[in-house]
Amino acid sequence: MTSLISRAGARFGALLPARADLTDMRRDPRRDLLAGLTVAIVALPLALGFGVSSGLGAEAGLATAVVAGALAALFGGSNLQVSGPTGAMTVVLVPIVGAYGPAGVLTVGLMAGVMLVVLAALRAGKYMQYVPAPVVEGFTLGIACVIGLQQIPSALGVPKPEGDRVLVVTWRAVEEFARHPNWTAVGLAAAVAAVMLVGARLRPTVPFSIVAVIAATVVAQLAGLDAAEPIGDLPSGLPAPSLGFLELDSLGTLLAPAVAVAALAALESLLSASVADGMTVGRRHDPDRELFGQGLANIAAPMFGGVPATGAIARTAVNVRTGAGSRLAALVHAAILAVIVFAAAPLVSKIPLAALAGVLLATAVRMVEVGSLRAMAGATRADALILVLTAIATLALDLVYAVIIGLAVAGVLALRAVAGQARFDQVPLDRGDHSVEEHALLAEHIVAYRIDGPLFFAAAHRFLLELTEVADVRVVILRMSRVSTMDATGALVVKDAVEKLTRRGILVLASGIRPGQHQVLDSVGALDLLRPDGRDYATTPEAIRGARDHLERAGVLPPGAARQEQQAVPNSADSPEFREEPAP
Repeated sequence: MTSLISRAGARFGALLPARADLTDMRRDPRRDLLAGLTVAIVALPLALGFGVSSGLGAEAGLATAVVAGALAALFGGSNLQVSGPTGAMTVVLVPIVGAYGPAGVLTVGLMAGVMLVVLAALRAGKYMQYVPAPVVEGFTLGIACVIGLQQIPSALGVPKPEGDRVLVVTWRAVEEFARHPNWTAVGLAAAVAAVMLVGARLRPTVPFSIVAVIAATVVAQLAGLDAAEPIGDLPSGLPAPSLGFLELDSLGTLLAPAVAVAALAALESLLSASVADGMTVGRRHDPDRELFGQGLANIAAPMFGGVPATGAIARTAVNVRTGAGSRLAALVHAAILAVIVFAAAPLVSKIPLAALAGVLLATAVRMVEVGSLRAMAGATRADALILVLTAIATLALDLVYAVIIGLAVAGVLALRAVAGQARFDQVPLDRGDHSVEEHALLAEHIVAYRIDGPLFFAAAHRFLLELTEVADVRVVILRMSRVSTMDATGALVVKDAVEKLTRRGILVLASGIRPGQHQVLDSVGALDLLRPDGRDYATTPEAIRGARDHLERAGVLPPGAARQEQQAVPNSADSPEFREEPAP
């Protein structure tokens, strides 16, 4: 018991900040301060916009950016990651808001945070590497489409219609705009989006999002544009920590949404950290620490009225490009947003919703990497299919279902490809030192098959069909040294095939069974059937000798057929055709 507690303590100790993190923050604080300021300027309109889109309001987005941004920066596994509310999480939160209300969203965030901490303790971060690139590209494309469609009501200046299906809500918003057009809102949204997109091409280092939002707000105030609805009043400061949002009676029904939020938070955060690694030299994030930091962030953020958070790819990329070198930059970003919450809430509350919609429309456009999509679509038909299905599922269903569908399709196609590599070929008997007549006599009664590749459930039944169609011979030798893997289904199929051949009076021997395959064959009762004389044959020549002995005892071959056995076996063992080699 003591050792178990000590191991658990050591495991959680490895997830806590290390002395090296503090050393990194002291290395070049001026550069980190500048990077943090730049990221805060970029993050402000995004935090406001995603908070509004989630249904909990702009203040929820700011609270998330401050609380979650600081804790994830301090406890996360990446020195350069910037966390906060994201578009992908907003996509998942909208239906949760519709079904359970704001209190349900906050409870879901807390439950998801606990799940992330558990995943970190179980060292689940390493499994992120198994998500295929087409799935990532597909749901990124789907997220971009959903984020863009979510902004249509605010960009058109109409009240958000009822519903949690983005396509339905968008269509109703267009219908409302057709009845009561609001060209002021359309103009502001289009202008902000155009400034961001064009400015990013001309001067990528300038934060055009905040420039465009400030300009739109000033124009709306000076011109008295009543049609440009502002965000509304914001609290001057973060609310005090509270647990009053917990819906203890509804925890069971909130479990599924919490799992979805935790899965998305883990997926997007680890993706964002990987992107940061790719943009730097010699830096590698700790995936388990990253899950731990995101878990703590999502436990704390709901207590201050924030929504679930993840690592933000766009803000992380800005952080890296502006020269951040440590966690200090992300901490500064959170501190500056906190100052804005306390000191500039009245000014922020005057930002038009249409301007924030323009920011998020431009963000959605910039999320789509045309080059990556072309590369995935042009790689293989399977990659293109996975990408398209994941994107459509994201748009029509939700992100978690989309990832599950993408992974399932990718798994099926991968299994199909692996199963196609399995080969079952008849190979000729080595002549060795036998005479032509003797060799012909042996070949008349003995047939050898070599099995190459995996023998598992996806390929096993084809093997069964081919093996049971063996012509009328007396002995079948299965050369199994090149079987790369075998599962219970493969072993059962081998057993079934051997039993069917045995009923036809055909003896089945096996050579080169690898040590790792003995257990699975023995577990289903197939191993004893492959060694009827109680022997394992390490090489095919030895199995041929056993088959010859059997045929002599059965009177099929004359007693003198094995007279050159001792000379033939060494030569046969050296033959490339019969040398037992492990599977590649």
